[in-house]
Amino acid sequence: MRKVIERALHQAGLEVSEVLQASNGEEALEALRNESGTTTPLSLILSDINMPVMDGLQFLEQKKRENLAQGVPVVMITTEGSEPFVLRAIAAGAQGYICKPFTAEQVKARVLPLIRAA
Repeated sequence: MRKVIERALHQAGLEVSEVLQASNGEEALEALRNESGTTTPLSLILSDINMPVMDGLQFLEQKKRENLAQGVPVVMITTEGSEPFVLRAIAAGAQGYICKPFTAEQVKARVLPLIRAA
């Protein structure tokens, strides 16, 4: 799924120079903790809601508690389009979401405004 998302970003015309990947929320938190000292700042976080070990909502809530990647827009990718999931994601800091299955145009429409605003 991560490769599909990366391909969709390229097809949408978004230049992706470096991609940090994690298979679950705990790995993502560790990547963010390690990222804080690098010279190339993150410009976007894409996170699936449904992940093993720590799901995307738990990841967002912990990211917020630790003040990691402040100001970096977060877009959730999900099969869960229900209002409680969306509201919880927004309360935890997500600026948008993309429902699976998705097209490159949908990715572009959700992601490009966030990158330009950052």
